[in-house]
Amino acid sequence: MSKGLNIAFFGSSLVSAYWNGAATYYRGIIKAMNRRGHRVTFYEPDAWQRQAHRDIPDPPWAAVRVYGDNTAEVLTALEQASKADLVIKCSGVGVLDELLEREVPMAKGRGAMTAFWDVDAPATLTRVENNPADQFRALIPAYDYIFTYGGGDLVVNKYLALGARRCLPIYNALDPDCHFRVAEQERFRSQLALLANRLPDREARVEDFFVNVARTMPASSFVLGGNGWQDKPLSPNIRYCGHVFTADHNAFNSSPLAVLNVNRESMARYGYSPPTRMFEAAGAAACIISDKWAGIEMFFEPGREVLLAHNGEQVREHLLALTPRVCREIGERALHRVLAEHTYDQRGRLLDYALGNGKAPGSS
Repeated sequence: MSKGLNIAFFGSSLVSAYWNGAATYYRGIIKAMNRRGHRVTFYEPDAWQRQAHRDIPDPPWAAVRVYGDNTAEVLTALEQASKADLVIKCSGVGVLDELLEREVPMAKGRGAMTAFWDVDAPATLTRVENNPADQFRALIPAYDYIFTYGGGDLVVNKYLALGARRCLPIYNALDPDCHFRVAEQERFRSQLALLANRLPDREARVEDFFVNVARTMPASSFVLGGNGWQDKPLSPNIRYCGHVFTADHNAFNSSPLAVLNVNRESMARYGYSPPTRMFEAAGAAACIISDKWAGIEMFFEPGREVLLAHNGEQVREHLLALTPRVCREIGERALHRVLAEHTYDQRGRLLDYALGNGKAPGSS
């Protein structure tokens, strides 16, 4: 592999998962790139109370630069970042995104490569397709690379049609150093647990796949974690535990009989975007019940490594049929699959190859 790159990375937050589902994705990717000899500086805004809800201190595998919620500090951060070999702007930074989208491609004037990393391609593509005057639509060809959180050929082809030079999905994965089986904790013990922030295009699906299921099974216990649900009417057998810090994710995934995954409507529609939560749960050898989405077979074998449900009634049917032994077997098969094929080290190798470093994935 050629010598490591200096990489500047603008994202929502590396150190806080508070209203920031991409945090563990960023950590896995950046940690893997650091292991491959690259040096990453992560630039994140001081916004949305994330610095007050940190999950981790500044890590040894990345430098973290926090900048203020104003134009002057964003421009100062951009000036520093433009000295890197590669400057990456992620979607959904949350502070002056349009300014960052315009300015990051300018770093090429200093010899840097530039990339836009889309962690919500369905939302971005819907936005630019519905609005031909959207600023970002015209900027897509200005970036050397478009990386995406997922999406498969559908997302790749849409980006290429919009003028992207290169587009490559870098899917979520497992960091086995961070996510693994631990002892059960009483506060998370239940028949079914769901960890999901309350978002407009997810709420109706959570209502169907989780809330309504709990109402029909009053003798069973359910646990709901995530931000924003405090004023949601819930049946008495649902225990709401609020924001779950990443340090507690292993216990959250190890304690219930089964763990539920519910994608946002846009993600389910586009497919090929396995959420971080699924790999975290698989790392803990949890039995995962997931809503069905196109492409899940690329990551987990339905019926053996994950249980699929088209609606809440099928979630209920799974719960009525499950036993601890069956759950243990499904979870262990899922863990074996992700360790073999879906770790962040494997994603780092793919990214390295795309950037012109190292061997092609799958080569010896």
